[in-house]
Amino acid sequence: MSARSGRVGLAVLPLHSGRAPAWLFGRMVHLAREILGHVVADYGPGEVLERLSDPFWFQAFGCVLGFDWQSSGVTTTTCGAIKEAVRGLEDDFGFVVAGGKGAASRKTPVEIERACERQGQDPAALVRASRLSAKVDNTAVQDGHQLYHHCFLFTPGGSWCVIQQGMSDATRTARRYHWLGDRVTSFVEEPHAAVCADVRAPTLNLVAAESAAAREATTAIVARPPAEILAEFDPLPLLRMPARHQLLAVGDVDPRRLHQTLLKAYERPPSDFESLLGVPGLGPKSLRPLPWSPS
Repeated sequence: MSARSGRVGLAVLPLHSGRAPAWLFGRMVHLAREILGHVVADYGPGEVLERLSDPFWFQAFGCVLGFDWQSSGVTTTTCGAIKEAVRGLEDDFGFVVAGGKGAASRKTPVEIERACERQGQDPAALVRASRLSAKVDNTAVQDGHQLYHHCFLFTPGGSWCVIQQGMSDATRTARRYHWLGDRVTSFVEEPHAAVCADVRAPTLNLVAAESAAAREATTAIVARPPAEILAEFDPLPLLRMPARHQLLAVGDVDPRRLHQTLLKAYERPPSDFESLLGVPGLGPKSLRPLPWSPS
């Protein structure tokens, strides 16, 4: 992903285990409530979302709240403190916080729907934004970091932002992704609030502007009969090299699981790459080999 002028957005942090002590987290909640309350009073809830989509402001905010470890915990603890700070006071703050770390992240759609029901708001667009942003950063962008945290903030007017984080066991790093809905013109082409670091690592980035042809080819490929596509992978010649050679593998392909996913896509062919990402069961390993399949 390439940075754009005036845009910021990605942070790479050391991956640390553990959690914030209860006495500290409680203080962070109270301080977050006061600070965000003043921002809302002076500038409105939209300003909160815009500031949280800036990774530098977010990092500084976490430190001001008291979590001054420059680690992956800044993301999860700060988002948790924000969620607790506005819990039960969503009408006063003008925004809702859904999701969180681990199992809490998977409850995001339900939390969005419940909040929208109370507000008399249609949740469909917000649920779609939550699911697509997670699918993009876990499947369409494959950089070795598996998502484990997804925080979704939104207003009754439909504005939203996402703060999500992935971890890499191999490098012991965490990577944070920021989205701001008001700036997203396409979920599958440069949708992030941006990249603010020059990270040099093997990455499959299908939402980069220069990946447009790969997105079109992938969408066209899954419209073909599954057996025709699988014939390109089975049987696969195997050349096993010693571990000391620095080779980049395309990735293991499970023909059975790939067949199930391709069958779902074939029965209801996606109209574009964004629709393709929504196919149930389509994960990083299923998507990765498709752009290089013979057309």
